[in-house]
Amino acid sequence: MTEPPESAPPPEAVEPPEPSTPPPPAHPLFRLRHYLPASAGIAIGLIALLLVLTIGRPTSTAPIPQPLATDQTLSFPIAQDVSDFDPAQISSAADVDILRNVFSGLYRFDQQLREIPDLATGQPTLSSDGLTYTFHLRTDGRFSNGDPITAADFVYSWNRAVARQGDYAGLFSLIAGYQDVASGRSAQMSGLTKTDDFTFSVALSKRAGYFLTLVGLWPFWVVDQRVISSVGEDAWSTKPDTLVGSGPFRMTARTPGQTMDFEPVTGWYGVTTGTLTHVHVEVMADAAAQVTQYEAGVFSLIGYGRQALPPEAATRYTSDPKLRGQLALVPFGTTFWVGFNLKSGPFAGVEDGRAGRHAFSLAIDRKALVAAVCNQRTTCVEATGGVISKGLQGYLGDGADHNLKFDPAAAKSEFQAWDPNGAKVKGLTYTYDTNAFNKAVCDNLAAQWKKNLGVTVACVEKDRKTFFEQRSGACAYPMFRQSWAADYDHPQDWFDYLFLSGASSSGSCYANPSLDKIVAGADSAAPGASIADYRVAGYLLVNDSVFGGLLYGIQQYLVHPYVAGAGGNALYDNSWTAVRILKH
Repeated sequence: MTEPPESAPPPEAVEPPEPSTPPPPAHPLFRLRHYLPASAGIAIGLIALLLVLTIGRPTSTAPIPQPLATDQTLSFPIAQDVSDFDPAQISSAADVDILRNVFSGLYRFDQQLREIPDLATGQPTLSSDGLTYTFHLRTDGRFSNGDPITAADFVYSWNRAVARQGDYAGLFSLIAGYQDVASGRSAQMSGLTKTDDFTFSVALSKRAGYFLTLVGLWPFWVVDQRVISSVGEDAWSTKPDTLVGSGPFRMTARTPGQTMDFEPVTGWYGVTTGTLTHVHVEVMADAAAQVTQYEAGVFSLIGYGRQALPPEAATRYTSDPKLRGQLALVPFGTTFWVGFNLKSGPFAGVEDGRAGRHAFSLAIDRKALVAAVCNQRTTCVEATGGVISKGLQGYLGDGADHNLKFDPAAAKSEFQAWDPNGAKVKGLTYTYDTNAFNKAVCDNLAAQWKKNLGVTVACVEKDRKTFFEQRSGACAYPMFRQSWAADYDHPQDWFDYLFLSGASSSGSCYANPSLDKIVAGADSAAPGASIADYRVAGYLLVNDSVFGGLLYGIQQYLVHPYVAGAGGNALYDNSWTAVRILKH
């Protein structure tokens, strides 16, 4: 639903980890027990006893627990202070990463981005028509101040989030009665109903299997009505004493624009708050100063809260064998690509412009682009697996996009057959919004197109507001910068906003009834049953050469060897409950 921030190059990352290996097969002796007759068990037992007496008892293969440091304080910097602590108003990914440790909802996402129950007892009950979800709550849920969490709190929290109309309030629009609350005509969505103290149901206005993913996001976090009613709508989230959430940590101190401090919630309903006893967050705009403090041992890590390293530091840590182990690079959930106008101009028409779009994409050496703009692969890597970035559901796989195979000879031949005299691309421009990274990308692409196709492409810079208004609203540019930062791990977030006919953030005015039908079916499928259909839609985009994939973003984590459990995935930092400080 959002474009990534353009104030800096994409966050840092490297090639994502290899898929986890499957568990080893069962031990042969275990399988034997299921197939041998009972009488054979005596013989097996005697053999086992003889082995123990002969060679001793088997040694344990469990890892030896690492001793912990006495001081279990996690400290890290962020470049900008949290802008809003109210889940109904949060809009920054950096803020989400910090506050997901303070608030919670029905579900949460683990380190592998799997959605697992939090305050819900399990999966919801889904009606036969796929429209009504019934959620059951655990009975021991408590806010950080001890107030019990009931179904009434969720009904209140969701209605409140819609009424306050933050940037992500639209995520509730699937619920019947949303517009009445959003417009102020009602205080209660008709589709939201409390059944009893620990059960409530949600009626949707249309089938949407992705709704189950949405309810794990921050606008759906639960807040304490009693506290808000007592302190005030705009005041409760501004002070540590009244910032009451239901997550494993609570804020204990804050100096706006400078520092924040947190500690575990006593008696939290979850399994454990982990080993940390204190989390200190310092607002420090100077990235170089962050690294200096990290190297002095003041900070445990850099990277939490979507923080990026200065380029020279990232280069030093990735190049020095002695330092390399402290730098972790992971997929960031962001994709950058060349957008083509399929409504007007030289690339118009799914079929008529296909050869031109394919030739321009084929003429790009992505490795050369990465070498020019990705700071030794610490901020971005080649986007070869479709529009949905690596690490997210819907990723097509390494090398799946055949438009990205660099072949200048084939590109030039295809281009000349499509535009023999160069009339179609005369005066061609590539437009981007003002940003040093965007300019560097355009300069590199223009040089490659000149060299490999013999086509002169002018780089045109626009202010950000004008760029989006003309690109997304009017499909005004023949070729342009396009990017997307995932809001959540579901392909619907990409297709509905970017590639359906009339999509709000398209810029290309691409319209394909076949894709619309596939995505509509996938959107309305039962939860978890649609990924294969979205992959079909992803390959359809590739086959139509709708976009020219360029780069996937990377997130960097600089972590001391004695800090265990830190890191992140394509969307979130690891929870603070997973981090522990080892003896050092």
